[in-house]
Amino acid sequence: MSFLLLLAVGLSIFVMVRLMNIVQLAAELSGESEEAEMKRDNKINGLLLMGFMIVGLGVMVYMTLRYNKFMLPVAASEHGVETDNLLNWNFAVIGLVFFITQIALFWFAYKYRFSKERRAYFYPDNHKLELVWTIIPTIVLSALIVTGLASWNKITQSNHTDGLKVEVYGYQFNWLTRYAGVDNKLGASNFKLITDENPLGVNYKDTASFDDIITTPAEMHLPVGIPVNMVFHAREVLHSAYFPHFRTQMNCVPGMTTVFYFKPTITTAEMRKITKKDTFDYILLCNKVCGMAHYTMKMKVVVESPEDFKKWLKTQKPVMEKPAANSKIAEDIHSASVTQVSMN
Repeated sequence: MSFLLLLAVGLSIFVMVRLMNIVQLAAELSGESEEAEMKRDNKINGLLLMGFMIVGLGVMVYMTLRYNKFMLPVAASEHGVETDNLLNWNFAVIGLVFFITQIALFWFAYKYRFSKERRAYFYPDNHKLELVWTIIPTIVLSALIVTGLASWNKITQSNHTDGLKVEVYGYQFNWLTRYAGVDNKLGASNFKLITDENPLGVNYKDTASFDDIITTPAEMHLPVGIPVNMVFHAREVLHSAYFPHFRTQMNCVPGMTTVFYFKPTITTAEMRKITKKDTFDYILLCNKVCGMAHYTMKMKVVVESPEDFKKWLKTQKPVMEKPAANSKIAEDIHSASVTQVSMN
């Protein structure tokens, strides 16, 4: 069908060109003056431009409505609703300006087409008009920018210490997640400590790491209605943790800690009903081209009730079981604790 449609459009253009050639040839044979011919051609071109504008804007509106179903569903986070509202206001302003400028552009091309009976009016400047088209865009853009910055600061600079703390660790080409334990503190980590057995480089001398949990299989679970403090790290190259349904994205930079706070508001089961898709799942993607297998860097995210989340968390094992009192690790931990107390 697509091929036939393209073929039909191509043949239509070819026929139009041939018809124009025939009209031009007929004018030459009839002895019509060059001035009359130019006037007629300019009128035809002006009408064609108006037709192109109507068809083009009509197709744009149709395509927007037709493929709207492929857009993301409603935001599944508290700040996501505000983000969507800001985006809709931006689209409204841009759409209004787009329609006004496009209609004016094609209308002027038709109305003021060349004619020997008309001369251009010399109109070098108009200070009032220049003030209007400078001040109005400035006010509108300033309102959008200030509102956007206020929302961004509220999202990124909020200090929430009571929420769930989760580390998202990106590496070529997968994700790992580590949950803070009952102390709600993530143990220290260092890239120098990374091994096959310790992929996050967790410092086992830090007692805060004992109850941390690295999830298996590699998927993330989040409780609905509970604040989540996301802590992002990367191993070797720049990654970008992108949760499209939560309207959340943050770069994961090697050697740097980045953070993001959000609160899930819709469970996976509820979103399946909203989207009418039984196979729907939230997902974590990498939104930076981080290498050859970048497209495989995905992780399933499950949003569930706090009760179901606690049940799932109990099935996960801590990063390290509590060491025996006479073990070498226990001795190292004791030494590290004594050193820290002395420094304090």
